[in-house]
Formats: sequence, structure tokens, C-alpha cells
Amino acid sequence: MFAKFFIERPIFAWVVSLVILLAGGVTAFMLPVAQYPDITPPTVSVTASYPGASAQVVADSVAAPIEQQVNGVEHMLYMSSQCTNDGAYCLTVTFELGTDLNMAQVLVQNRVALAMPQLPREVQIQGVNTKKKSPSILLCVNLFSPDGRYDDVYLSNYATIQIKDELARIDGVGDVAYLGERDYSMRVWLDPQKMATRNLATTDVLQAIQDQNVQVAAGQIGQPPVPPGQAFQYTMSTLGRLTAPEQFADIILKTSQGDDTQGRMSSQIVRLRDVARVELGAQMYDQTCRLDGRPSVALAVFQLPGSNAMNVAEKIKAKMRELRRSFPNGLEYAIVYDTTPFIQESVDEVLKTLRDAVILVAIVVLFFLQDWRAMILPMIDVPVSLVGTFAVMAVMGFSLNNLTLFGMVLAIGIVVDDAIVVLENVERQMSLGLDAKNATIKAMGEITGPILAITLVLSSVFLPSVFVPGVTGQFFRQFALVISSAMIISAINAM
Repeated sequence: MFAKFFIERPIFAWVVSLVILLAGGVTAFMLPVAQYPDITPPTVSVTASYPGASAQVVADSVAAPIEQQVNGVEHMLYMSSQCTNDGAYCLTVTFELGTDLNMAQVLVQNRVALAMPQLPREVQIQGVNTKKKSPSILLCVNLFSPDGRYDDVYLSNYATIQIKDELARIDGVGDVAYLGERDYSMRVWLDPQKMATRNLATTDVLQAIQDQNVQVAAGQIGQPPVPPGQAFQYTMSTLGRLTAPEQFADIILKTSQGDDTQGRMSSQIVRLRDVARVELGAQMYDQTCRLDGRPSVALAVFQLPGSNAMNVAEKIKAKMRELRRSFPNGLEYAIVYDTTPFIQESVDEVLKTLRDAVILVAIVVLFFLQDWRAMILPMIDVPVSLVGTFAVMAVMGFSLNNLTLFGMVLAIGIVVDDAIVVLENVERQMSLGLDAKNATIKAMGEITGPILAITLVLSSVFLPSVFVPGVTGQFFRQFALVISSAMIISAINAM
């Protein structure tokens, strides 16, 4: 008999209970913490840019080739795309729950690579990005200048150079996106009347900038084969890519020959400054971010699915405190949007409910058994069953969230039933004159079947919700499995 094996080996029975307790206690600190179970399907986004194109042109020349290739990728549920009049394109591919996000990104990226030859050259130059990320923002880090000495362009580029990569390397961070991005860019404002006077088109200006803003290899002086006596070899360095507005303004657009006022031949050079205004500014101004009315840039941090929200947020805050020491004067940061305090408060309240439920169950058991020593035995079963459930949650990939913790609260009143049934039947057998060991063996022979029946009947109440399809089933799946696991561990512990 199963119960008799452990009755005759009490030390082994204690070891099994301690192993269950230790396994659950260790995994409890490794479980991710979240407000609710991960019910949002994983997504992969594909973004591209076609400068100067309208939404219809983007849809015809960019969206169509990419979506024809991506459509039908493995484990895909659906996809949605957006094309805007500023030439931006964004495709969001949604996958089935439980899909490996890394593999999903690879699959989408392979499909996008097949569409690359069909995309316009301008789009290929800009690049097509494929990223994985959680659809919900964990927190936002705002950079701002309290005294106003730095504008939004400086803030954005400081975040790009000094902060974004540091946050992206933190374990558990899925992606870091900008709100109010202002990348440095050389802006050329063309004057249509001056261009028409000089018989220039926009394509002429664009071609001149592309041809003269390049990095070239100028060669070497004294490179073999050389005449005898050449002792040195020099590498020539020339001006490569332009960096200052004045350098761009000096770009030559057109040269022509003509007669001056005295009838002599002269050369006329048309430079970029003659037909345009050149300035250093931001690449895009379609988004604006402000904090308390001041210019700001926000770094939106997305959590990696399956990671611990509390730990990730704490690592981000610690990293920002470290980076703060190297900030220039007049630059500060603030975390004004943070979802973790609400998660922490929700978990704390459920833990308080869990504590109160254990105390209430202990009082009820003491009231009916009328013996504090008899009360201790059923209450030993509670921590073993509940803490052991943490190990089951880790194996199943669950997280500590409101539903799993509420399931454990409900399980408290159920898991003591097995221990109470065993205790009362053992006491009944002892009242008939049997010693403790024989009374326990006889009692367990009578109630092993009922204990299994109780466990199966109660589990059958919750387990059907595991098979409910869709988001609803995923929402309550962890709740039902936590209760069932606690009851099964309780039945094993009682026997």
C-alpha cells in the first residue's frame, strides 16, 4: 500500500516533504512577477521609410511586396500594416500564444529578405528593420533640461549616444523606442525661384550632394614600383564626408562659361548656398515630447516576454542612477511613467490576503478540532502544498501574478481537507485501542480511496477551464492549474 510504505519510513516521508518545500522555495524567487498572465500574443514589427512618398505610393511599392512574402509565415495569426503620407511603413505580425519570439523574428526577417529586391532603391538605402517586442511599455525614462540650456535635438542625440544602448543591454529588456526622437540631420531648404533662374532641378541638387559627400580613398605617394632613391611612402588624406553646414553650402551644383561685362570669358559656379539655406537640425519633426511644458525626449522601455517586470525595472533604475553621474550640468532624467508600482501593490495585497487566509483557516481548524496540537498537523500541510506549487509553476512557465496568487488563496481552504480527514480517522482508530502506527496504517487503508476521490472531484471543477480556447482560456489557465497542482501535492503529502 502506498501510504504504508511512508508510514514505515517516516524519515523518508519527511525528506520528500522537505524536498518539495525546498524546490518550491528556491523557484519562488526565480518566477517572473507580473500583474496578469501573459495573454498578449507575441508580435514582430517590420518598419521601412520611403522619403517623399505618399501613403498610396508606400502601399503599392513597399507594403505590397513585403506583405506578399510575409503572409503565411509559420504560426502567424494575422498581420496589420500602416502607411502614412510621410513615407513611413509599419507592419505588425501577430503570432500564436507560446510561439518562440526569437524564431518568429528570424522567420519574418527571412521573408522580408525575399522582398528586398522588389523594393525601391530609396527604401533599400534607408533599410528595412525587423524587431521583436512586447506590445506594452514597462516604463519611460524622460531626459530634460531644467534650466532650458539644451534643446530637444541635443537631448535626443545624447540619449542615442549615451543611454539607449546601455538600457538595451539590460537582461529582460526587449526594445527601447523613442518618443519625440530628434536625430541630427543636415537640412537643405531649396528656393524654387532661385533654382528656376539657374535652370536647376531638385534631382540635380540631390545628385550633387550624393556625389560630393562621399568618403574616397585618395591613394598613396611613393607606392611601389617607384624609381630608385624613393625612401618614403605617404598615404594621402582628403576631406571625406561633410559635417558642417558651411561645407554643404560650398557644394558645387553647376558650372558654366560666359562673357563678363568687358567681353572676356569667365567661369560661373553655382553653389548650394546660392539656391538654398543649409542648417543643422533634426531629421524629423513629426513627434513632440514635453515634460511639464519643457522639451524632452522619452525612452520607452519594452519588457521581454517572460522576464520579471520588477527585476527589470530595478535594473533600469540602477543603470540610470549610474549614468546620472556622468550627465553634463543642466541635464536631468525622470521616470514619470512606471507600471511596476501598481504591479508591486497588487502582489502585496494578494500576499496579505494569503497571510490572512492561512490565519483564518488555522482558527477554524482549532475551533472544530478543539486541540492545538491536532491543529498543527493540518497546518503543516498548507506550506508544503503551497510552496511546492511554486516548483510546478516554474516547470509550466507561469508567473507570479494576481490570478496565480488568488488561486493559491483559494487553495488554502482546500488543501487542509486531506490532512483533517487523515487526522480524524487516525484519532478514531486510536480511540478503539490501537497504537499510533497501526491506527495510522488502518486509517489510511480506509481513506486512501476517498482522498484520491476528493482530489479528482475538486480538480474536475477547475481543470475544464484549461481547455477553453482563445484569450479567455489563457487568462484562467494558470488560475485553474495552480489550484489543481496544490490539491495534488496536498493529497500526496497526506498519504
